[in-house]
Amino acid sequence: MVTNPQDRLRNFSIIAHIDHGKSTLADRLLEATHAIDPRQMTSQVLDSMDLEREKGITIKARAVRLEYTADDGLLYGLNLIDTPGHVDFSYEVSRSLQACEGAILVVDAAQGIEAQTLANVHLALREGLTIIPVLNKIDLPSAQPEVVMEELESVLAIPREEVILASAKEGTGIAEILEAIVSRIPPPKGDPAAPLKALVFDSHYDPYKGVIVHVRLAQGTLHAHDRIRVMASGAEAELLELGFFRPQLVPVKAMRAGEVGYVATGLKNVREAQVGDTITTVAAPAAEPVPGYQEAKSLVFAGIYPVSGEDYPLLRDAIEKLHLNDASFTYEPESSVALGFGFRCGFLGLLHMEIVQERLEREFDLDLIASAPSVEYQVVLTNGRGIVEVDNPAHLPAIIDIEEIREPWVRLSVVTPSTYIGPLMELSTNRRGSFVDLEYIDPVRVLMRFELPLAELIVDYYDQLKTRTAGYASMDYEEIGYRAANLVKLDVLVAGEPVDSLSMIVHREKSVSIGRTLAERLKQLIPRQMFEVPIQASIGSNVVARETVRALRKNVLAKCYGGDITRKRKLLEKQKEGKRRMKRVGSVEIPQEAFLAMLRTDEA
Repeated sequence: MVTNPQDRLRNFSIIAHIDHGKSTLADRLLEATHAIDPRQMTSQVLDSMDLEREKGITIKARAVRLEYTADDGLLYGLNLIDTPGHVDFSYEVSRSLQACEGAILVVDAAQGIEAQTLANVHLALREGLTIIPVLNKIDLPSAQPEVVMEELESVLAIPREEVILASAKEGTGIAEILEAIVSRIPPPKGDPAAPLKALVFDSHYDPYKGVIVHVRLAQGTLHAHDRIRVMASGAEAELLELGFFRPQLVPVKAMRAGEVGYVATGLKNVREAQVGDTITTVAAPAAEPVPGYQEAKSLVFAGIYPVSGEDYPLLRDAIEKLHLNDASFTYEPESSVALGFGFRCGFLGLLHMEIVQERLEREFDLDLIASAPSVEYQVVLTNGRGIVEVDNPAHLPAIIDIEEIREPWVRLSVVTPSTYIGPLMELSTNRRGSFVDLEYIDPVRVLMRFELPLAELIVDYYDQLKTRTAGYASMDYEEIGYRAANLVKLDVLVAGEPVDSLSMIVHREKSVSIGRTLAERLKQLIPRQMFEVPIQASIGSNVVARETVRALRKNVLAKCYGGDITRKRKLLEKQKEGKRRMKRVGSVEIPQEAFLAMLRTDEA
């Protein structure tokens, strides 16, 4: 494998809104630079996970090293990082941009600028990256390259002469993109003779080589068999292997400042080499780490439990193994009266939660139940006793101990055709959102900004957004801190027993309607028993809604022909007594659908 001089290295990322053609463009770049054997070429070659291929989205950022001979006859080393487009995985994008000097901005020639396009461009500009704008899908009959170039110029101040017209599907414009990478993106800086500093921007676990970290060398040179130290955790290890991604792992003898590659550390615990950490050598350590970046912060929390209690040890092992390859979700053990032993997990969003649950079920062959998702609240305690953070409604302190409850808010950007302004205003204001501003991107599309509680956004907002705009709108959001609100804990009691996994924290104004909806839903979902099952929604001791699942009744009078009325009454009294006894000792099994119903209470 050739190691290029530093001035002939280029590190770049591909950023775009979901489904604008990043992975297909990456395929064409791999083909054009002969990085992969044509016989092994498949579509979306960097999306190696089954879930990525099924859903047609990129979940994990992937790096690959390309060798390209430019028009000037020199050989360049191009390090490409393909990033996800979905809003839940924007942390992957920010991580990847840390390792780059430039970014290819892919915009769909038919759809134009979308919400994630804007968000990713601002991320790239914040990092000081050179942007190469690429107008993709120009082969589509509905493509409007002139209109979209005008949008880029007016909204993002990108001159139209810089825009490259391309079709990743047909291979149009790929040569121009490669030349633009070489000519426009600056080579990486960093002194190869200085003490080693390597920024960890991703990691995965290999059972044979231990933790394999994906690194960008900020300065210094790393040799095979150097002894390394992870600066934040202090862990030391003998280097097993280092190399580049092609996209499979290709070992090399040394890597210099500016290179992007992998380091097999041999460490057995992924926590010893966290993303954002800095690796240096033990022999000549650096004085201070590379300025890191924020860790991925969990926004959505839910309990994950095995359907069968016997599977708990298997679930624990599965979560630990999955965490090695996806350090962005957090977990801690918890137990529930209704569901037994499980884990409280933190996710980046609902899509991330769905993917983690699906991976656990598929890769580890488990049957799981997920409780209703919630966000993390800040509870200010009375008498100045401080603030506690609560991510599980069941752990909310007693009402008399609470001075106020604060909830996380987000700034939401929605790009939509102007005909749907009304429905989106209604949707957002119904979710306790406040309208901030509106600007026209072009004569028919607008960018709307709202501020609203995160709890209102995670439950069904995205589905409703797509439904009300016939699928045309796109959204992006960022956290803007906590605000106090009039929130209460809504408990659900089934047969007089509180079901802790169905508890939720809701706004007081909405508590009665949500309680009523939930009770009605549960009445339909809980199977009828041999005894009557009352379902109640309550705030403290105040019951705000009640439904009753009627008992199944056997016709005990079927064999009672004629005779005195007292005989029939005696049989009915005996049945009634039996029902009462059953009600005292009987238990009600709540199906998984009941927990899923929580996700849809708002729109019933």
